[in-house]
Amino acid sequence: MLIQDQGSAVTNNFENKKKTIYQIQTGDHLYIKVYSLDPKTSKFFQTDMPTLMNPTYLYLNSYLVDEEGYIDFSFVDRMFVKGMNVDEIKRKIQTALNEYFKETTVVVKLVDFQISVLGEVNSPGNYTINKEQVNILQAVALAGGIKEFGNLKKVTLIRQNLKGSETIYVNLGDKNLLASDYYYLMPNDILYVEPMKGKTYLVTKLPYTAILSLASFGISLAVLFKLIE
Repeated sequence: MLIQDQGSAVTNNFENKKKTIYQIQTGDHLYIKVYSLDPKTSKFFQTDMPTLMNPTYLYLNSYLVDEEGYIDFSFVDRMFVKGMNVDEIKRKIQTALNEYFKETTVVVKLVDFQISVLGEVNSPGNYTINKEQVNILQAVALAGGIKEFGNLKKVTLIRQNLKGSETIYVNLGDKNLLASDYYYLMPNDILYVEPMKGKTYLVTKLPYTAILSLASFGISLAVLFKLIE
């Protein structure tokens, strides 16, 4: 089971019913684009599609959420978005635009969706997620999977939210993992796969054994050289 008590979890083996929705925080970047079937409106919003929608393009054409929680989206004036999710922001912008334009469609994406996977994985590091969501198993796979001495029963998840940060211990082998609040990762989540106790024992004991062996070998050589003399 998950090490942290999850309360009344939904035990569904195929679908997660408790997906946590990310709330926008200060420092986030939002890519906002307005499309329209009307040529004049489309030209006004400069909605020509780029040949390559890579992360760099999205970042350079994004809007920063300032320290007060606002974005400066010129078409609808300064807008407070902190604590809202992407869909709520999309609807808010759409409502504002509907007063002036017809047949518009608003696209809002969170640009800087990054996670860190550290510890006993084959490729630890920071990873940029280029889709709406990623689950904890996919994140481990991105990092090359768990090493031989990695403890899949105790993975530490550090999550930042509007109230601060929280630390959760997750068992990746738990059959109820899919129903957990922490199955889907959030932007800026940090995963740390802890080593099994066996590896800790080897790391702490082996160097001393090696040192003693080398010392014994050195003493034996000294005795041998003494006998030769």
